[in-house]
Parts: sequence; C-alpha cells; structure tokens
Amino acid sequence: MYWLDRYGYSLNFVAVLLWPVSLLYGALVRVQRFLYQKGVLKNQGVGAPVIIVGNISIGGTGKTPLVARLVELLGEAGYKPGVVSRGYGGQAREWPCSVTASSNPYLVGDEPVLLAQRCRCPVVVGPDRVAAAMMLFETYGCNMIVSDDGLQHYRLRRDIEIAVVDGFRRLGNAACLPAGPLREPPSRLREVDFVIGNGAARGYEYLMSLQGDTALNLEDPCISSTLANFRQCTVHAVAGISDPWRFFEHLRRFGLRLIEHPFPDHYAFSKIDLQFRGDFPILMTEKDAIKCRGISPINCWYVPVNAQLDPEFEEQILKKSAMIAMSQKIEH
Repeated sequence: MYWLDRYGYSLNFVAVLLWPVSLLYGALVRVQRFLYQKGVLKNQGVGAPVIIVGNISIGGTGKTPLVARLVELLGEAGYKPGVVSRGYGGQAREWPCSVTASSNPYLVGDEPVLLAQRCRCPVVVGPDRVAAAMMLFETYGCNMIVSDDGLQHYRLRRDIEIAVVDGFRRLGNAACLPAGPLREPPSRLREVDFVIGNGAARGYEYLMSLQGDTALNLEDPCISSTLANFRQCTVHAVAGISDPWRFFEHLRRFGLRLIEHPFPDHYAFSKIDLQFRGDFPILMTEKDAIKCRGISPINCWYVPVNAQLDPEFEEQILKKSAMIAMSQKIEH
C-alpha cells in the first residue's frame, strides 16, 4: 500500500510511466466483466439473494462497518442474514471455514472475526466465495447473504451491488493498477446499485459516517472510557489498517495528543510491537485489537466505530431486498 499511497493518488512521473500498463489492465477487466454479462463465463447463484459490499479501489474504504450495519438492518427486517468473506491472510487448511467470535484471526482473517463478534450471525470465509456462500445457505439456512468485498468476484452471482468510496481520497488519480489505486475503471460506479461515500458524499452517492466516541479496555471490554477522558495525557495511537491516518484523524477530533504508530494493513502484531517509550495509554482500532489480546500492555484500549447511514439509503436497500427476496420465492 505504501507504493499506491505515494504514487497512486496524484499525477506524477511514475504514474504517467505506468499509464499504458494501466490502460491494458483496465481493458482486460472490462473484457472479463463483458464475458460474464454475456454468459460466456458462468456465474453461480447460491439459493439466496446476495448483496455485495465492495469497492473499485485497493485498500479499505469502510466496507466492514457498512456490512455490520447492513446485517443489523436485515435482521431487524426479519431476515436471517449471513456474511461471506475472503478471509484475507487466513492460514486455515480447509476452506470454506466457519468463523466465530473466538476464532483465531491468523487462521480465518481479522475482519471476519470482527464481523462474527459484531454481527452475531453466521460468518463463513474462503477463497471460493461461491462455496462459502453456499455453506451459509445450506448449513445455516441464511436467506440473505452479505459479501464483505468481492465486487470483482464475478463468479458469485449477485442481486445487489454496493460500492464504497473514500469520501476524501476519492479515486486517487483515477488510473487502474499499477499506475493508480483502481481495480476497475471509474465508469464501473455507474453500474452498481448504490454508491456510498465514506465521510463525504457527492452527487448520487449516499453518505456514511463512522461514529465512535468510546474506548474499551483490551483485556476487559467491560471497562470503558470516553475518548474525551484521554485529553489529559498523550496517547500512543496504533493502526494496522489500510488508511491509518483516518483513525488518527478520528482521535484528533476529540482533542487527543497523539504519538502515531502506523502499521501495514492486516499486520501480525507481536508483544514487542506494543512496547513504546513513555508510559502512555495505547489506543488502537477494533480490527487491530482482534490480534492483540493476550500480548498487549495493561493500559491498552480499542475504539469501535459504527456506520451511520443515510436514512434514505436504508429505506431503499430494504425495499430492493424485499423485492428480490419475493421474486426468488415466486420463482421457486
């Protein structure tokens, strides 16, 4: 991600040099999508409606909090939702694999464990999303499946596509890999059902904001503190996510003085990584906390965030989900 952060969000010599390769990459992506649309390459349904929550750029844009909120909405509407994920970085020997709140994140991935803790619904991971989604339907009886990422995994037939865009970094220099951060050309956003702007929204996008003003103690989550209470001292801010600066900025909005410690996304923490100079509190993301329990100092906290969505989007997604569920019920 360092390469893309440095070169993928501006027009510079390196990006211009790589532009022809990006054009070729974008053309190949278009061809692949065209072949799936025309049925030359086959996609596969799983027996239940599938909602894809993804993005067209490399790195995090806020998909996981959005998935958690969607699962909550669907559950409140009477569905039995389940979550399917790639399980990025997971080292499990057999796939697909069920995930629980106590699963080892190094076997199944950190984000799936976070979702299992948050959503309290079936979560299944695997490189083959079709097989994972099928397991949710056949084993757990899920009647609505939400895919955390997978917008480009066209073999999994989808009924609703939601693309999340970073409201501030946007699409960088608008180039596909390797000159820019995009997995697909910007025109792909016109083909999805909904576009969510994380932090800021433009035009036809729906706004999503991430809210979180409370820190929980890493070893005992029953102990909590408002972020405002940490204004009295400097804190070590730890973030092993794709955009750690977003987390640091979130803390600064509460007036905290930070010593920043950015780590690579999905970083495998060890005890020594959390040994800092100065006996200050450590604040980290919820995703990092999944991997730091048992190796963290006593004064270590994490900050969970919740997605606050545009009410109109929530109304529209439930309406569209109901129509799709009804049409599939009639077909069967």
